[in-house]
Amino acid sequence: MNKADANEPEDGSGLPEVSKGAVADVEIDELDGIGPATKAKLNEIGIITVLDLAVKSPSDVADAVGSDLARATELCNKARTKLVELKYFDDDFVSASEIYKRRKSIERISTGSRNLDDLLAGGIETQAVTEFYGEFGSGKTQVCHTLCVTTQLPVEEGGLDGRVVYVDTENTFRPERIAEIAISRGKNADSILNGIIVAKAFNSSHQELIVGELGSQIRSHGVRLVVVDSAVAHYRAEFLGRGTLSERQQRLNRFMHTLVRTAEVYNVAVVATNQVQSSPDTFFGDPTKATGGNVVAHTSTYRIYVRKSGKNRVARMVDSPYHAEREVVFVLDEKGIDDPPEEGLSHRRSSS
Repeated sequence: MNKADANEPEDGSGLPEVSKGAVADVEIDELDGIGPATKAKLNEIGIITVLDLAVKSPSDVADAVGSDLARATELCNKARTKLVELKYFDDDFVSASEIYKRRKSIERISTGSRNLDDLLAGGIETQAVTEFYGEFGSGKTQVCHTLCVTTQLPVEEGGLDGRVVYVDTENTFRPERIAEIAISRGKNADSILNGIIVAKAFNSSHQELIVGELGSQIRSHGVRLVVVDSAVAHYRAEFLGRGTLSERQQRLNRFMHTLVRTAEVYNVAVVATNQVQSSPDTFFGDPTKATGGNVVAHTSTYRIYVRKSGKNRVARMVDSPYHAEREVVFVLDEKGIDDPPEEGLSHRRSSS
């Protein structure tokens, strides 16, 4: 996102205030080539503003308006050009030093554990997709539940003072657990629960529809975190056998790229959980690997493998553009994600 140093917002959002307002107000019919009929068709699939159009792939736009791919690509390019003019997107070519300066303003959400935050260089990043994968009971959903609370905290307490969209595909969302986490952290449970928008996906097509309409929810409710728990479950259940593998991977690839574009364009953090499977050709080491294949591996910005270790949980950074591959320990308790008691004690002693 392009911003001049003189226009940097005091809220640390990474966008000039004028750009945020301008982008939110620019509807798609302000672009050349979009008339009332095309606008109505795009509105039906949740494309209201130029920003929404920039998130959609040309193939989605082509399907919606009933046109060929070339015209849909032209419309998407016009949306991108408009956002460049509004200083919301970067120009096609920018210096690495400029990107480095902007990267310093990336916002982060605390996970609730100092150890896990340290693994992530400060917490869950905005404009990125962070994937947690592991066996059942490893703590993936507990991470998501804790983030539902910490995202709503003030910036000085490790949050972003924003709301959360929780896409539940496995019926694992538990408001009573989030209430317990909120109370344990000294927050009002009703206030926290009111800040979470839950969308229950019943199949892969419904899941894709929900994610495709995230833009309106993000704009209307000040959402700063999108959780998908889990991203691959429906695809894994519906596409069985090698004969359906190609179609499954194509749709999963499309879904994951929608998440990536949503994170980047709307400046939100995206957390997706993933299931695991056993690799029978592994003779040494851990045979557990994430489902979804290379499609999910390549589109996730950060991949974290979580596993049980006695009463503790271990998180390992498996893939990242710049984080070191290492492990940290955390626990699950009434506060959700937390640090082991002995580490908290040693931290207090060193502080004193």
